[in-house]
Amino acid sequence: MRIGIIIGRIGDIDGVSLETIKWIHILRKMGHEVYVLTGVSSRRISDGYKCTFLPQLSFASPECEWEQKRAFYYPDEEPDELLEHLHHTSDVIAIQIFKWIMKNKIDTILPENSSALPCHLSMGMGIKKLVEHTGIQVVCHDHDFHWERGDRYKTPHKVIEKIIQETFPLQIPHAKHAVINSYSQEYLQKNFNIDSIVVPNVMNFNEEYGKIDDYNKDFRKSFGFDEDDILLVQVTRIVKRKGIETAIELIEKIDDKKVKLLVTGTYADDDRFGYYKKLVRLVKKKNLEGRIIFGHKLLHSHRITRNGEKVYSLSDVYANATASTYFSSYEGFGNAFVECVLARKPIFVNNYRPVYWPEIGSKGFKTVMIEDNKLTDKAVQEIDKIIHDPKLCKKYAEYNFELGKLHFSYEVLAEKLSYFFHLR
Repeated sequence: MRIGIIIGRIGDIDGVSLETIKWIHILRKMGHEVYVLTGVSSRRISDGYKCTFLPQLSFASPECEWEQKRAFYYPDEEPDELLEHLHHTSDVIAIQIFKWIMKNKIDTILPENSSALPCHLSMGMGIKKLVEHTGIQVVCHDHDFHWERGDRYKTPHKVIEKIIQETFPLQIPHAKHAVINSYSQEYLQKNFNIDSIVVPNVMNFNEEYGKIDDYNKDFRKSFGFDEDDILLVQVTRIVKRKGIETAIELIEKIDDKKVKLLVTGTYADDDRFGYYKKLVRLVKKKNLEGRIIFGHKLLHSHRITRNGEKVYSLSDVYANATASTYFSSYEGFGNAFVECVLARKPIFVNNYRPVYWPEIGSKGFKTVMIEDNKLTDKAVQEIDKIIHDPKLCKKYAEYNFELGKLHFSYEVLAEKLSYFFHLR
């Protein structure tokens, strides 16, 4: 089967990009041909798929940025100009997608969150128009939805609200939906009468990950850490719901200056950089500048060279970590949790509702879990004990690895995808 993936960006370190690459790997292994239509790619095109660029699909495109500002951030009193733009741009996108489908003889399209979250209104509308007019088979990989994002997608315009309600998620009878947790599955059924299959985020447990090698053995030096530092890492983007201030608080409460924190993510998705600036001020206020590093300039989803400087991958981060913090208040699933398990590192987690416990925690992983981002004395003592005891670190890590392999491996993904995609 020829499968066409439609995605705003690919090759980045966000969950949608990372999971899409994994789906491509498994789909190709199953014998399918994969084509990608994207606005931008920050990854070398070397993963065996054929990539086509359509600039209008990028979240940073003038079209998308203007729509987001006029719909949500700085809305005009009247939405007429915005409406005209949305209908015109979505028509253009629908036509371009159709041409791409015809050129590559695509059998099924696979929108990657493009028909779930209204972070690109005209792309979602364009996909809907395309499916309505052509009847092409479609499988929507829905990572997260607007009702999960608080006020982010609130608009004063009823007509825009109506478009969102009718477009995100895609509500077409023959469309199939893959969601990443049972909460979303239940919500879609209850509120939209949409049946869906839960497909968890996964990792390849058959490949080495998070290991020291010649490339990353100078990792700590590059970031200013000592070899004997106890390095905690928070492998998340810098947005408010990631709870990074809780990790900062943990460093403050552990009475050992050798315990340090590396925050890996970029603040590119942080609205006007408010949260990032707050974190920088917090670190300074607590006199933790030497113990907490924001390392995005030297990090990427994969190893590259940037401006003549070595850039490390997420695997390199875990290779040099003692343990990981994951104090999010909300996640659609929890990529960083599974990554840490794969890398055989202990992890400390906030019970982010409504997903963590039903989808991950209840399966029996050994970790220190806190509630509502409150670091109790007991939790801090448990974390302190684990990170200072290499044998205990290894015991937790090995146990979690075997459990992760059982529930979140590529084999699990292949079994799930066989429901959606059949070889002809």
